[in-house]
Amino acid sequence: MKFTDGYWLMREGVQASYAAEVAEARVDDGRLTLYAPVRRVTDRGHTLNSPLLTVECWSPAEGVIGVRTTHHAGAAERGPDFALRTEPDHTAEVTPRGSVLELSAGELSLRVDTEAPWSLDFIAEGRTLTSASARGTGFAVTDDGAHHCLAQLDLGVGELVYGLGERFTPFVKNGQTVDIWQADGGTASEQAYKNVPFHLTNRGYGVFVNHPGKVSYEIGSEAVGRVQFSVEDQSLEYFVIHGPTPKEILARYTALTGRPALPPAWSFGLWLSTSFTTSYDEETVNRFVRGMAERDIPLGVFHFDCFWMREYQWCDFTWDPDVFPDPEGMLRRLKDQGLRISLWINPYIAQKSALFAEAKRQGYLVRRANGDVWQWDLWQAGMALVDFTNPAAREWYTDKLRALAAQGVDCFKTDFGERIPTDVVWHDGSDPERMHNYYTQLYNETVFEVLSQARGAGEAVLFARSATAGGQQFPVHWGGDCESHFGAMAESLRGGLSLGLSGFGFWSHDIGGFEGTPTPEVFKRWVQFGLLSSHSRLHGSKSYRVPWDYDDEAVAVTRDFTRLKHRLMPYLFRAAEQAAEAGTPVMRAMVLEFPDDPACHTLDRQYMLGDDVLVAPVFSPDGTVDYYVPDGTWTHLLSGEEVRGPGWRREHHGFDSLPLLARPGSVIPFGASDDGAEYAWADGVTLRVHALTDGGSVVTRVPVGPGSGDAAVFRTRREGDVVTVEAEGAPGPWKVLLVGATEPDLTDSPESLLSAQPVELGTLLSASTGTRQAIAVLTRSSYGSHTRRSHGPYGR
Repeated sequence: MKFTDGYWLMREGVQASYAAEVAEARVDDGRLTLYAPVRRVTDRGHTLNSPLLTVECWSPAEGVIGVRTTHHAGAAERGPDFALRTEPDHTAEVTPRGSVLELSAGELSLRVDTEAPWSLDFIAEGRTLTSASARGTGFAVTDDGAHHCLAQLDLGVGELVYGLGERFTPFVKNGQTVDIWQADGGTASEQAYKNVPFHLTNRGYGVFVNHPGKVSYEIGSEAVGRVQFSVEDQSLEYFVIHGPTPKEILARYTALTGRPALPPAWSFGLWLSTSFTTSYDEETVNRFVRGMAERDIPLGVFHFDCFWMREYQWCDFTWDPDVFPDPEGMLRRLKDQGLRISLWINPYIAQKSALFAEAKRQGYLVRRANGDVWQWDLWQAGMALVDFTNPAAREWYTDKLRALAAQGVDCFKTDFGERIPTDVVWHDGSDPERMHNYYTQLYNETVFEVLSQARGAGEAVLFARSATAGGQQFPVHWGGDCESHFGAMAESLRGGLSLGLSGFGFWSHDIGGFEGTPTPEVFKRWVQFGLLSSHSRLHGSKSYRVPWDYDDEAVAVTRDFTRLKHRLMPYLFRAAEQAAEAGTPVMRAMVLEFPDDPACHTLDRQYMLGDDVLVAPVFSPDGTVDYYVPDGTWTHLLSGEEVRGPGWRREHHGFDSLPLLARPGSVIPFGASDDGAEYAWADGVTLRVHALTDGGSVVTRVPVGPGSGDAAVFRTRREGDVVTVEAEGAPGPWKVLLVGATEPDLTDSPESLLSAQPVELGTLLSASTGTRQAIAVLTRSSYGSHTRRSHGPYGR
């Protein structure tokens, strides 16, 4: 919130106090404690009738420094709190240099001059990343008695701010006011389902505010050269996290708050939903499934939305007997066709449900201070909220889910979790304001644990709407309720890229949009975008999202891009492993992959899918798309056309295409099957080599297949006119295709190098089982432009 009235004045009813200097500094086992008066002390009288702030500084891990400012320390400690993972053997070092104290945590240091005006300077690689200088550390009291602790960190010239969860407002957050407060506001408002008090900047650092309640940000919107964050509390704790690259910042942040779990391979296939309020029964479901099969569109997951249960009774976890009289048989028949099953749930118990009386009697529902069960009529009539702070309530809820898993349900769409009341009493005494945002963590963690137990390690996956810091551990998350037009498609992408820069590795959205019915043009473009996302679901509100409801071309687009995604599974699953290993999202804002290219710092209508594929969705009915190409020679995956960067491009694409570019020098593995997401990815894999420069080398790790954990490793290098590919751990045949100007003659053994003859560009070499090396002889001495043949909607 804003406390000042311009530069000189405070707002009416606000009294603010800021650390002015260091009165005393204590060093204890790598921890620095500063005592900061809020006025310059020049005589003993200044120590009276004035606050003294306690500022503790320490390091929980290398490259991370924590700061905790406390005004009054006597407040009772009431949870919940984020669960943080610190490095147990890590110890910071405090070094005195005259009046300057320096706390070091690897390359990141905090410097404070105890004889100068107050300033906490965060320094790395010989430069100041940011500072909490004058008015940077303090508190404010408003005339209603509210006490706010605040911090301000300086922004450098040209410094841009990203993150803070899945936000649909402009991608760069400078100039915005952001409240970290869960809300069910759709994708067309400043409210957010996924609020994360973490931001990073293009200056090489990020900041995590360790407070699960409401955190209010002013990002260059009060003091235009600063980021301010405040909480209504007596203390404020934050961590400055050094990179220097955005990927390294995310790696350290997710090491602190939790890394994403690796979703099962089958979850990367196409999901089809009943939609929300449409009319559906088993025959409708069968018609949809048959329709997809008849049109040769591979389907991986079928999702039943809310009305699998009876109206007015959500959630009672019971199939509507009038609509689905034989749920076990229906699920068995669907699974016999190779489908996984997803069910919609939420954390509410409607009054009409028989479970309401049971949960009330057992004390499983959140209550008001007078002992009444908290209820309202929004969403479900008389609904109450499950109290997940009560272990017995948590077990009661999970028993219902285990019964559904036993029926054959594979995963749950964990909807809602945002509208959490604050005028209530929690079983474990948690603070209601802190629990408002944190509730979703308990909710999704509970469901994820059930699936982990029921389905086994590595098989749990959610389709979750709400989240906060740490929620990335329980993927997948989707973008919530968007409208069905190009603007909503673009705002959805902004939200997903923002979420990716907040530590979340996996993200999806409602293909075609949720509210309303998309035009055929919007549907087809959204299908392309959706199937080039980490997870892909066709879902709507009042209308179906089966492609034949739009036109025949929509069927072809859905079929071709679903099959393209399946061919890309060796590549996509490696990107998924990177998310689980280091917190790097599968869908990456351009600034994450190209931090040294200033042109990439504001881009929010394109992204990198994994390390090496640039995706620029089309947001116009006529197929016009403007996008930026970073430096180098890029190759269209769908046409083979070369594009040279850096620079902006304007292209026109039919519905069978969009800008989908392979990075210069990349080796992208294409799987041998396009019938589904689960197959032996490394067996028969084709390595597509793009514009590898002389002296360049690439190591490509190709996961062997679902659940294996093993990988084939291919080492590709070019020396002059010779490109060599060496394989280790390949379980079967593999192929190499040097695309475009790099396409050579390929031979399958080193002995044939001397007799190799140049052949037509585009020749594909198959390496037999057991072959460890393939050698290519270029047909020209240097790479030049070449017009390639097209090999169908997604290449050869």
